[in-house]
Amino acid sequence: MDIDFPLILVTLTFATGLIWLADRLFLRSRREARLSESSSGGTGSVPPGERTGEEQEEASEPYLVELSRSFFPVLAIVLVLRSFLVEPFQIPSGSMLPTLQVGDFILVNKFAYGLRLPVLRTKIVPIGEPERGDVMVFKYPKDGETNYIKRVIGLPGDKISYHDKTLAINGKVIESDFVANLPPVELREENLEGVHHNILLNHTRRGLDGEGDWVVPQGHYFMMGDNRDNSNDSRYWGFVPEDLVVGKAFAIWMHLESWIPSFDRVGLIK
Repeated sequence: MDIDFPLILVTLTFATGLIWLADRLFLRSRREARLSESSSGGTGSVPPGERTGEEQEEASEPYLVELSRSFFPVLAIVLVLRSFLVEPFQIPSGSMLPTLQVGDFILVNKFAYGLRLPVLRTKIVPIGEPERGDVMVFKYPKDGETNYIKRVIGLPGDKISYHDKTLAINGKVIESDFVANLPPVELREENLEGVHHNILLNHTRRGLDGEGDWVVPQGHYFMMGDNRDNSNDSRYWGFVPEDLVVGKAFAIWMHLESWIPSFDRVGLIK
């Protein structure tokens, strides 16, 4: 079962914040008042330096309050950074080869397409929209929970065609140049209306698999993996609605293979 980390983070942040705030506004003053009454017969407060060990223990913060006060700032900072600025992800599959490899750790810009409330995913500040050629993280439309990463191919209103391993957008064939043979695949550089990136084509796989014609509805996007013959994308399950967009992947910051971190692939994502 997948863990809903955003929900857990929001819950912990609000819980620790409420406990700390309640102690700050109400509970602390009550502890001090009770201590003053018991120590001086209600005639005034006792300076901390003159309190007995038992009185010091009575005046100290409860463990839960102390824990909340310590963790709340950290959780709040993580929540803001992760929800509105940058979120890290790890690549679990080869569907975006050669652009992204299994084990790459990437950074995703959370505000490129507008600020959204955590968990609810409601857009509160519109900033920008996905552009053709962006590498985008989104929630899998079939379950609305699993994180997927593909390249934006079709924008709202576009007519997409994919036949015989040839991509066309609005009737215009997208050109690609041969780079190298890497049996059983061929490495090509695709020019997606000014966005140059490498793709893999497996010419040993023929037939109608992944072929078709689509019209992208308003408020939706057509996504494809750079590993064209090994990608579960919009050709098979349809379009990505705008409310499932997570953010724009923009950099690789680490690669992890066999528990040994590597920084050879650090750089911006094309």
